[in-house]
Amino acid sequence: MKRSVLLLVVVALSLVGCVSKNEPTKFIPVTVVTDPVDYTRDIKPILNKRCVVCHSCYNSPCQLKLSSFQGLDRGATKKKVYNATRLRTMDPTRLFVDADTTEGWRKKGFTSVTQSSDIAGGSDSFLLRFIFHKTDEHPQSAQHLENPEYKDFFNAPVNTFSPEEEDLTCSATSIEVDEYLKKHPNRGMPYGFPPLSELEFKKIRDWLVLGAHGPSPEESDINSYIIPDDRAVVQQWESLLNGEIYPQNPERDVKRMMTARYLFEHLFLAHISFDRTGDRFYELVRSETPPGVPIKIIGTIRPYDDPGTEQVYYRFRRITSTIVHKTHMVFEFDASFKKRVEELFLDPPWLNEPVLLAEYHDPDDLNPFEVFKQIPPKSRYNFMLDNIHYIIMTFIRGPVCKGQIALNVVRDHFWLLFIDPEHDLTVTNPDFLPANFEHLEIPSDQNYWYRLLWRWYFMKHHSYVGKYVEARRLLYEDFYGSKGPDLNAIWKGRTAADGIPASASPVLTVFRHFNSASVHQGTLGGLPRTMWVMDYPVVERIYYALVAGFNVFGNRGHQVATRLYMDGLRQESETYFLDFMPQNVRDEMMKDWYGDINPESIDYKPLRIASGHNYSTGDPKRELVEAFVASIPDGFKVGFDYNYLPDGQEYPDLPDSFENVDDYIQGFLAVSEPGSRFFKQVKEHGANVAFIRIVVPGGEDVVVSMVVNRWHKDVRTMINEEEKLDSTKDQADFINGYISSYPNYFFVVKYTELPDFLALLKDFDRENPCHVMRFLKYGINRERTDFWEHYDWFQEDFLNMFPHTGGIFDLNRYYQMAVGSQGRQFYEEKCQETGP
Repeated sequence: MKRSVLLLVVVALSLVGCVSKNEPTKFIPVTVVTDPVDYTRDIKPILNKRCVVCHSCYNSPCQLKLSSFQGLDRGATKKKVYNATRLRTMDPTRLFVDADTTEGWRKKGFTSVTQSSDIAGGSDSFLLRFIFHKTDEHPQSAQHLENPEYKDFFNAPVNTFSPEEEDLTCSATSIEVDEYLKKHPNRGMPYGFPPLSELEFKKIRDWLVLGAHGPSPEESDINSYIIPDDRAVVQQWESLLNGEIYPQNPERDVKRMMTARYLFEHLFLAHISFDRTGDRFYELVRSETPPGVPIKIIGTIRPYDDPGTEQVYYRFRRITSTIVHKTHMVFEFDASFKKRVEELFLDPPWLNEPVLLAEYHDPDDLNPFEVFKQIPPKSRYNFMLDNIHYIIMTFIRGPVCKGQIALNVVRDHFWLLFIDPEHDLTVTNPDFLPANFEHLEIPSDQNYWYRLLWRWYFMKHHSYVGKYVEARRLLYEDFYGSKGPDLNAIWKGRTAADGIPASASPVLTVFRHFNSASVHQGTLGGLPRTMWVMDYPVVERIYYALVAGFNVFGNRGHQVATRLYMDGLRQESETYFLDFMPQNVRDEMMKDWYGDINPESIDYKPLRIASGHNYSTGDPKRELVEAFVASIPDGFKVGFDYNYLPDGQEYPDLPDSFENVDDYIQGFLAVSEPGSRFFKQVKEHGANVAFIRIVVPGGEDVVVSMVVNRWHKDVRTMINEEEKLDSTKDQADFINGYISSYPNYFFVVKYTELPDFLALLKDFDRENPCHVMRFLKYGINRERTDFWEHYDWFQEDFLNMFPHTGGIFDLNRYYQMAVGSQGRQFYEEKCQETGP
């Protein structure tokens, strides 16, 4: 009996413990709201300016996407998209695709951040809890040291913030919120930045109290509606992609349907515009429903997956989310593009009789070359070259949003050149690609990582890459004989004078910023260490491996296989550039690029014949590039900027005085040379690109991007990248305008202060407190109370400069150190003690 009573007591106490553990412990006091608060008018602008900067992609903390009401309503989850250790593919969580109701997202593990318990005079909604904590309780992020062991050189009261760190956790209950904020008192929202203004906080608080309602059904319908100005062109395109518009020509209709499939697989990420200037954008989707009725999305993981329906319709869906720059890749669907599609795909004869294929890509062996073998490869390549900036952007600045492991396969700065379609033997020789279909298979996503890794790396695909490269080498050697291709074989673009729409720049610049990258038209920066030359098979394989075939929800094996496959494609592209170099320098250049590795240990198979270009200097890389740039038609306006030092010119010293533009250019060049103390000492991965605002009295302020190029011994390894770095060789480029979607820092410098600022970069000593104070004077530290004022200026300037292709910057990677008022005072006192 006593034992039974005791058991009941224990059970009762355990139940009480469970109940109390699930009861909210803290409520934010709220008052009765009398003034109406509208989501679109009052709330969305605040979210766009202060929250979307971190919450807009897969890398959004807790997958909380605040770029749309649907994302806000979906809420947050503990599930991590970026998980390099998972062995099985996770269920996808794509907004607007994988669930379309609040209840659907709750079943997928998402928790509301707006809902509150029904307590009079108080609210415990997660959103309100986090912004209240920052606004009213702990507004200064750097004043409460989360890790007392972390100090800088002087033990100053500073703190670090990195919302993408792996150890960050997401709260699913009010109890967890309490525990989290108690343990991390400086992590209120906005995370690591100054709090919202009093007015901004009040609006969000009142909106939450009133029920956190979104746009009205009528307003939502209007926002997603295809407006009258676009309706006619949408109907034309949907007819072309779906309707039987050639009843008298069945062959042309089959061409149209296969072309639609090819275009969709390459444009599914595009933000489509119909007028080249507006702010209305659409996405091309596959739907179960035909034009004229609401879209029923076919939500396959990859654009080439079997849709599971007998009929697929290609439809245009209005993009209603806030435009963020990192995923804003604009593609123009205008009359000239329609004409070009007809010229490339519908008008020319196909290699075989056009047949509408019912099957889709093999999920185990992805091979777009075989699937689209009917379409002339020259047409496919010309399409990609017409839009090469967009194509390269999809895998350099694509929607994955975070990818140090993927991006450490490339160097920090290089230029891309392309084989001209008339000289690309892989497309001019109709038998070559079909004979090598098997060797062009691309590793795809599988659930069993060990099977994929073993199968790809040690056996099948690794062997295939080597066989393909050897076959291509023999093709070129047989065709050219004793001398290989010359400068005419490199594509120089197409201008309007060619009678077809002008293409993008024929040379592109890639900057890598550790775990993000950007691609730009033209030759930006100094002479890169490496160059790529890409032909059609390289471009197509990179696109399908890194974009169409990459699954961000995939397992570890898929991620490793993709990275290793890209390793080979980089080596191919660099080898094809070396084919234009004198034969006697190729091996040494390759060894230099790969840390003195024996070239025979990698798939390095350069042509065994002399270059077709005649050299006259001892610097063939520079000579070829300069000759190529000089041969580009004037309409592209491709030329070297002031970062490019001609042969024999050394980096200058800082000028004694700054009196004209040339003096300032000399100052930037003096700072950018390898070994400058700032780049040598500030070498964290979050210090790679900064925006410098130069305040011009009585004139228009100028923005210059400071891009740091980290020196890598080689880029073959996925892990321990720091072991391949040498900060003494790091170098910078100063580019006019904005580089990157992810600024690591803002600087604001008066025109008259530029000499002091440049001198600071040149001679910076991070152990000198006076130097740190000068740095904090010009730099906009994330803890500055006026941070948002400066951010707003840069963001507004960027959007004014690029109203069509610009978008909101991402601040997830802003420099991690927060220095508050106590820290600044600390440095001031130290500086007074030690002197300058």
